[in-house]
Amino acid sequence: MSNDKRIYDLEERTEVFGENIIEFCKIIPKTALTTVLTNQLLRSGTSVGANYCEADCAESRKDFEHKLGICKKEAKETKHWLRMIAKAAPEIKSEAQILWKESNELQLIFIAIINKSKINEAEKKR
Repeated sequence: MSNDKRIYDLEERTEVFGENIIEFCKIIPKTALTTVLTNQLLRSGTSVGANYCEADCAESRKDFEHKLGICKKEAKETKHWLRMIAKAAPEIKSEAQILWKESNELQLIFIAIINKSKINEAEKKR
């Protein structure tokens, strides 16, 4: 599979994002503060891909939109935890910023898909 093709494979992209979150969590310095933040980041960052898999197998348009809404929410939450970790461990801020950017892009993609789905449904009803 070419790199260009992977960029548009959202299932693969969300899975790679989760893998990158796991690898990032391994380099976060271990303190009482960062342990709490790391656990939260790991949950939200890896759930983006899991929820996308759920959306991909949705039983209806509404179910699809709902599950993508969860993806959007988890991507946004991941951005929050990345920001908190960057504050708690400034030495890894640049790595956190790279993941923050990808999380933001995923969030925007989910928003666009949800909006397009709603527009398509509205057009069907006309």
